[in-house]
Amino acid sequence: MTKQTFLQGTLILIMAGMITRLLGFINRLVIARVMGEEGVGLYMMALPTLFLVITLTQLGLPVAISKRVSEAEAKNDKAKIKRILVISMLVTGITSVAFTIGMITAAPFIATTLLTDERTLYPLVAISPIVPIVAISSVLKGYFQGRQNMKPQSYALVIEQFIRIIFVAFFVKLLLPYGVEFAAAGAMFSVILGELASMLYLSGVFKRQKIVRVRNRFFHYVKSSKSTLQELFSISLPSTGSRLIGNISHFLEPILVAQSLAIAGISSSLATKQYGELTGYVLPLLFLPTFITNSLSIALVPSISEADAHQNKHLIHYRIHQSIRISFASGAIATVVLTLFAAPILNYMYGTDNASHFLVLMAPFFILLYIQSPLQAALQALDLARPAMWNSLIGAAIKLTVLFLLASNPNFGINGVAIAMSVGVILVTLLHLASLYKEIGFMIAGGDLVKMGMLVSLTWICGSFLRGMFTGLESNLFVFALTLIALLVIYTILLFILRFLTKEELKQIPVLQKWLS
Repeated sequence: MTKQTFLQGTLILIMAGMITRLLGFINRLVIARVMGEEGVGLYMMALPTLFLVITLTQLGLPVAISKRVSEAEAKNDKAKIKRILVISMLVTGITSVAFTIGMITAAPFIATTLLTDERTLYPLVAISPIVPIVAISSVLKGYFQGRQNMKPQSYALVIEQFIRIIFVAFFVKLLLPYGVEFAAAGAMFSVILGELASMLYLSGVFKRQKIVRVRNRFFHYVKSSKSTLQELFSISLPSTGSRLIGNISHFLEPILVAQSLAIAGISSSLATKQYGELTGYVLPLLFLPTFITNSLSIALVPSISEADAHQNKHLIHYRIHQSIRISFASGAIATVVLTLFAAPILNYMYGTDNASHFLVLMAPFFILLYIQSPLQAALQALDLARPAMWNSLIGAAIKLTVLFLLASNPNFGINGVAIAMSVGVILVTLLHLASLYKEIGFMIAGGDLVKMGMLVSLTWICGSFLRGMFTGLESNLFVFALTLIALLVIYTILLFILRFLTKEELKQIPVLQKWLS
């Protein structure tokens, strides 16, 4: 089996992330064009329920499997790897069946009472068979991640999106004459087919390698896997807790926003419009670089776990420093661009710049979001998933408290919501850093902080100069694109000058290896 270095694995995941984001955008475009706003609304209303059920089904096992397999791989313990796979398959099999039945049974109540639209029953029932498919895929992905082979997962993600795009238009058009609710169910069915194709591909790769035969003496390994189950749950349950905290926080957020803005004297229609601008226009832009940091996080867990198994503290610190450096580099350019060019970006994307003040307000603080994911991955890889969960809980509680206090004040209004979101990001990131310092003595070096400040400052100065030099950025897309390209070139040069990217790291990329040697 091909094993990649940390940077090779990260690059593979980043490329797959870019492709799947593009394909996902095309998929959403097809759904919107064929089904219309009402059909998309039904489709989107059903998705949060699916995400919650999948979170509960997986129980955070992909991260736990990745860590424990990596540790066993470092010790060449194939029996341990098999026990991990056997017990993971058993646990996810039981939970997926239970939650699938529960989802189908509860679908009428969820549709009519919670979502207040009985038509969502059809997409909810249509999507329920995906749960066991995702459960099996998650175990296989965790296994490949643990063995530091990111190619199967990356190919599977691309296959999934291709299949979805191929079938979504077919099923939606086929069922649309029967009503938009059936069209939404058809769109959900295309999601199932995509996940099924992804799972079959991962299963095929797993079987071809024949490193571990899961079915051979399955129940014997189940009986001897009590300690393995405890090891997995010590990571997976806190990881699930962190995700549930995020899900519950996102569930409560719009409710608190509506109530708080009502107290501030803002009408419900205006509150909905403002919250829509914030969450629909601004947040997707702020979260855009996270596919890079998430890829880093996935590759970071097995890398640090392997180093931890060998008790290589120097490598652990180096990997965390390296992931922070690269994550910051990916986010700093986004922060500067979104702050300096907020109005033209929103105009070109959405036809309005009403939400530009949100971008200017939040982007400088969200730069910490881009290093948050690798920090959480490092905590999970070091068996510190529980502190990570508590950090998420504290951050969510304070964010919601600040949101209510500020948004209910007429002087802040919707800006209070933006400030609360920023406070949550800052707090959780700092708490993760504090946990790493407490447990392993990790801290960002003063020299690195100076280089981070210089990178942002110099990029800001160059971006301000370019913005002043070129006129008509909001009316001439070609000039705007040239401005961004020029700033990106300058930024890339700064990355090498300040050693955010080094020649030694680039040599690990096969395409550049011979050229840089």
